[in-house]
Amino acid sequence: MSQELNIQNRSAVILWLFSGCLLIFLMVVVGGITRLTGSGLSITRWDVVTGSIPPMSEAAWEKEFAHYQESPQYKLINSHFGIHEFKQIYWWEYIHRLIGRIIGLVFIIPFIWFLIRKQLSKDLIWKSLILFGMGGLQGFIGWYMVSSGLVDIPSVSHYRLALHLITAFFTFGLTFWFAFELINTEKLQLTGWKKGIRKLAVGIFAVTVLQIIYGAFVAGMKAGHIYNTWPLMGDSLIAESVFYAFKNLGWEAFVNNLSGVQFIHRYLAYVVFFLILFLAYRVFKMQKSTNEKLLPSQLGAVYFVVVVVICQFILGVLTLIYNVPVWMGVTHQVFAFILFAAEIYLIHLFTRQSVADAKLTGGLR
Repeated sequence: MSQELNIQNRSAVILWLFSGCLLIFLMVVVGGITRLTGSGLSITRWDVVTGSIPPMSEAAWEKEFAHYQESPQYKLINSHFGIHEFKQIYWWEYIHRLIGRIIGLVFIIPFIWFLIRKQLSKDLIWKSLILFGMGGLQGFIGWYMVSSGLVDIPSVSHYRLALHLITAFFTFGLTFWFAFELINTEKLQLTGWKKGIRKLAVGIFAVTVLQIIYGAFVAGMKAGHIYNTWPLMGDSLIAESVFYAFKNLGWEAFVNNLSGVQFIHRYLAYVVFFLILFLAYRVFKMQKSTNEKLLPSQLGAVYFVVVVVICQFILGVLTLIYNVPVWMGVTHQVFAFILFAAEIYLIHLFTRQSVADAKLTGGLR
């Protein structure tokens, strides 16, 4: 990243980017609650401006409720709802959308301010525009997802849900990376076995992204409510229904079938878990057998990723066994987010030297 920013300007921009990261994280958490409480289809229209104001009178609530009563979710699932029950699910979806609007304001207003005061380098202007584009795309995808549950079936497409979730994750990831580029400005020249560790970390990140996508598939299809046993799927390691689905549907069984989707999500969890343990083992072994040590922040990031993946694995098992209670499902998603961020930072520390390491070593290694 360009070094045109002075220290004061850089600090303000870093704070701005991290504020965006925090809000995106909050939006993902509220989005998880919205999905697990069945609140995501409560607002049946996409009014970008007027939709920012909730119903302010009983007449306004009745009008909003009337719109909801026309939806398939009300007709097929929640026909017993009165205005009180409707308000309970409405508020989660409203808060979710409100955070999205706040994110837009938090990005655009400081951006214009920094632009007017010429506090952004040309490089950072382009990166900011990319983030704006991804934010706008995320809003469109959100409505594209919701609209799939407003036609005939009161359930959103699991493909659209996965697209909505992973877009949010990547918007966070880019914002997170750009912020740390401003903090850790010195590039690292890796040598020897450290190059292999970075490649392995990138590979693990790719598998983690696939696992997050499958987590969205499981959520969208409610595939977490079958085979609530572990380590067995029912009576065996691989449920008979998985083989049956594959025999009849082919590879489509692993994207459109409940058993197939849960099977992939289960076993991808093992892959991510053991790949991270292997990365830690590789680091431990090379630290012992060579004089070429990792920098303190790199070593700390490896340990942190290990701790997070252990917590996430345990949470995943408990969430399945207890049939996806709301608080546990949300916590499981939160730790997926933390693991995603931790892996990004790990890769970053094998790309740029942290300020703390620079102070300890007096320069690059």
